Amino acid sequence: MPEHSFATRAIHAGQEPDPTTGAIIPPIYQASTHVQDGIGGFRDGYEYNRAGNPTRSSLEVQLAALEGGTRALSFASGLAAEDALLRGILSPGDHVLLGNDVYGGTYRLFARVLAKWGVLSTVVEMSDTDAVRAALRPETKIVWIETPSNPLLKIVDIALIAEIAHAAGAVAVVDNTFASPALQQPLSLGADLVVHSTTKYLGGHSDVLGGAVVFGDDRFVEDVKFQQFAVGAVSAPLDAWLTTRGIKTLAVRVRQHSENAQAVAEWAAERPEFAQVYYPGLASHAGHDIAARQMSGFGGMLSLGLAAGGAAAKAFAESTELFALAESLGGVESLIGYPPDMTHASVRGTELAVPENVVRLSVGIEDAADLIADLEQGLSRIAR
Repeated sequence: MPEHSFATRAIHAGQEPDPTTGAIIPPIYQASTHVQDGIGGFRDGYEYNRAGNPTRSSLEVQLAALEGGTRALSFASGLAAEDALLRGILSPGDHVLLGNDVYGGTYRLFARVLAKWGVLSTVVEMSDTDAVRAALRPETKIVWIETPSNPLLKIVDIALIAEIAHAAGAVAVVDNTFASPALQQPLSLGADLVVHSTTKYLGGHSDVLGGAVVFGDDRFVEDVKFQQFAVGAVSAPLDAWLTTRGIKTLAVRVRQHSENAQAVAEWAAERPEFAQVYYPGLASHAGHDIAARQMSGFGGMLSLGLAAGGAAAKAFAESTELFALAESLGGVESLIGYPPDMTHASVRGTELAVPENVVRLSVGIEDAADLIADLEQGLSRIAR
């Protein structure tokens, strides 16, 4: 049977109807343990929820299918997924190269948690291939790519950076949270592993926390799975089920997110109140051509730099109505945030510090005209 299209895989992968009742939606296996047929006689390999759960297994099959991976593992949060991946691959003394606009929580994980464990990290401008090559070390084990990046929407050429990483004997990991597999599939571009905060576009409804690691091959599966089992930051059955439910509408949701964000970006580009519009769907964006080549759409995230500076940016973030002031992203409803004091407060004073005049928008799937009108009234409020 030929491989199905993305939208079909999102609905059907790992989602066989219940064999007993015929229920079209597989049940939530809300169980902490599983009866054994004699000591060590596990039914389908299940013994205890931390080690495995049928609902979580279904989600992991679905995640692997979406990214074109061999396996996937589901975690309690995106950072739990990142931590298990890094501890599974790295040892004290190893080095990681990461971009200078990664998510603040990722940077905090390296700088304040793994650094104490002896893992070294260097921040570099990933669009500068000479800088990337110069920053590589003999002990570099991972090149960490985030594209589009959070919150300045920088674009990294995945195929090129993965090739540079492999030439140096390193593994290329891509945080695909902003794009989602509906728009970008890094494994097909040469990456080795993909990480997600499934809280965002995959879940899509602001009602569940989760994370995932997807493997391009089986080299690291057992090492990361051991971390999942031994440390225990697994997704609960209900959380896995909610994520699966969200994924089934991923293709259609992301299409609308992208259409709305493009409309907002084009509107913002014409407004004198914004000195910068960070959105790869604009031809003026430095990474537009690369994004057009490696993504099938430009996504629902954009950031705006207020010409009047940081105070105006803060006031603007507090002046909208449909765009709710909140952290997170990727839900059906639109959100606005002020990264320097919210999602990226942990990188203040570092080379990853977000410009003080930046607000970040997670453009939802409401009517685009209503969203633009909301932003216009926000501007009018701060102009009074």
